[in-house]
Amino acid sequence: MTLDGFCDHTAVVPDETMHQHYADLLRSADITLYGRKTYQLMEYWKSVVENPTGDRQTDEFAIAMDRIPKVVFSHTLETVDWDSARIAERGLQDEVLSLKEQAGRDILVGSRSVIIELINLRLVDELQIMVHPVIAGSGLPLFEMIHDRKDLTLVKTKTFDFGAVILYYKLKEK
Repeated sequence: MTLDGFCDHTAVVPDETMHQHYADLLRSADITLYGRKTYQLMEYWKSVVENPTGDRQTDEFAIAMDRIPKVVFSHTLETVDWDSARIAERGLQDEVLSLKEQAGRDILVGSRSVIIELINLRLVDELQIMVHPVIAGSGLPLFEMIHDRKDLTLVKTKTFDFGAVILYYKLKEK
């Protein structure tokens, strides 16, 4: 997210430490959830696995992205052609509740629309928000369409040399 609260992957320039951080995060989780648009953007990483860039962190991120199971929530996609991906078989709430009942590691959410819906359903345990040192001025607000006030507790931060900061928040219960 930009400093002014917008989600725009074209507004930030990832560096090797950012790719390394997210590759480690993907390796530490069991599954990641996407909406259609973000999933289709992430399909780019299949091509990097097939044709590596030569940049170790970028290529490792692509491998981690390729390996992690992905569930895609879409009203329009009927199939996906990534071996590690599948279309959700039920609605978001039912799918997430089912996943949370299973033993295992973290469930990651990689799409703004899915994050918003899960926050509204009170199914988010932790938010990890990377704030980039960029003011975009316009774009897609990260927290648009949140139904009511959400109080958070800051539990940790991580600072990157290129100026980004990850804020780790727990959602407070009402």
